[in-house]
Amino acid sequence: MSEGRPLVLDVDGTFLRTDMLYECFWGGLGRDPIQTIRTAAAHFNDRSVLKRRMAEIATLRTDLLPVNEDVRQLALQAQAEGREVVLASASDSALVQAVAREFGLSPRVFASEPGHNLKGAAKADALVEAYGEGGFDYAGNETVDKAIWDRAHGAVIVGDHPEIAAELEAKGKPVTVIEDGWTARGLLKALRPHQWVKNILLMVPMIASHYFDWSTLFTVLMGMVAFSFAASSIYIVNDLLDLEADRLHATKHKRPFASGRVPISVGMATWAVLTVLAVGIGLAISPGFLGVVVLYMLLSLSYSLKLKRLRWVDIATLAGLYTLRVVAGALAVDVYVSGYLLVFIFPTFVTLGCVKRLTEVTLATNDERLPGRGYGRPDRGDLLNVAWLGTFGSLLTFFLYSFTEQAHELYPTRWLLWVAMVPLFLWLWRMVRLGYQGKQDYDPIVFAVRDKHGLGLIFIMLAVMFYAAGLWQVWFG
Repeated sequence: MSEGRPLVLDVDGTFLRTDMLYECFWGGLGRDPIQTIRTAAAHFNDRSVLKRRMAEIATLRTDLLPVNEDVRQLALQAQAEGREVVLASASDSALVQAVAREFGLSPRVFASEPGHNLKGAAKADALVEAYGEGGFDYAGNETVDKAIWDRAHGAVIVGDHPEIAAELEAKGKPVTVIEDGWTARGLLKALRPHQWVKNILLMVPMIASHYFDWSTLFTVLMGMVAFSFAASSIYIVNDLLDLEADRLHATKHKRPFASGRVPISVGMATWAVLTVLAVGIGLAISPGFLGVVVLYMLLSLSYSLKLKRLRWVDIATLAGLYTLRVVAGALAVDVYVSGYLLVFIFPTFVTLGCVKRLTEVTLATNDERLPGRGYGRPDRGDLLNVAWLGTFGSLLTFFLYSFTEQAHELYPTRWLLWVAMVPLFLWLWRMVRLGYQGKQDYDPIVFAVRDKHGLGLIFIMLAVMFYAAGLWQVWFG
């Protein structure tokens, strides 16, 4: 295929396992969301200008962008044969030049400029003008690249396009196919279904009020589905906003969008579908429940855009999001929730939020602040102190609740509630200690579900509370 001909590589989806326009859009949202949205709206119909303006807002780090290693090896082989390896892309010229410099490719690039979007036939014309008809080999990944393959000598097809490959071979062109694409498994990982376990908090009002009929359970389960879809939609947004920070992280660089295993465009489409489903189910349950779902999503979005970068505000926001789940559970089945329950939930999750940050800073390799966060290793002491304050607050609230009228009605054997405080304290103490030692998962809720010793303490606490309520006698006679 060579004979000294230059090898021309498309960038988005071919040399890179991402699209730089989408990268700039999400990078811009993270830095200046208002200006980014205004720019997108103003220049949506003029892609060449849009690409330049987005690149200026985002200040994209091209050195962190995921590369298709098979295409890169093809480029290295071509360079070893003395061939020129050139980038030709519809992305903005400034970004394409930066990628060429970063990976040691030819300084000559073909790319879009304001007023001229270099895509499809326009790119084919530019390459033929530079190298002549059939004077180059071209690697691309989209059907629109067929206009270029038709005028190239040889074709490198990235992805699954068997019909195009067969047509080019029928014309006598040498064709090389590089398998690529995303999988449903990769997308599922981006949804983080293991995090859906957090939505079991919607059952707390039902359990606390001793409502155990099938109709109530079904409604709560539907509420959990709505919150799961809502949470996954926000996880996608969070990952897209955190692309740069994730690529700098020791383990998060393997996430589907950061690594390029799932295209950003697929993530955006999935976000839209999940949002519609969450809102639809929420409306079917009740207007009040829908209001909490929408509030949860807006607060989560604010957390992803800004709040997670603010010291202590991020932990308070996380605790608030968990508390909203309890409120949603009460609205779903229309039961009364004691203020003590909400006050108990909030400091408990302040403690777990501190545990999450403690784990991250303990496992950090230096004293600098974590990428995209407001904490570093020097903050371990402060995080530990706030974790203990949260523990004290949750235990104090639990104790005060035992003297309320509701507690007298629901728990005839009130002193057993005080006994239940012992495994609760031991569980919180265990979570804080392991977080401080860096022996946890980066998400304390996920760790708690897998921690056999911790689960044992939780089951002991629940068993004591059920016995105090006399539920064993009701259920087992």
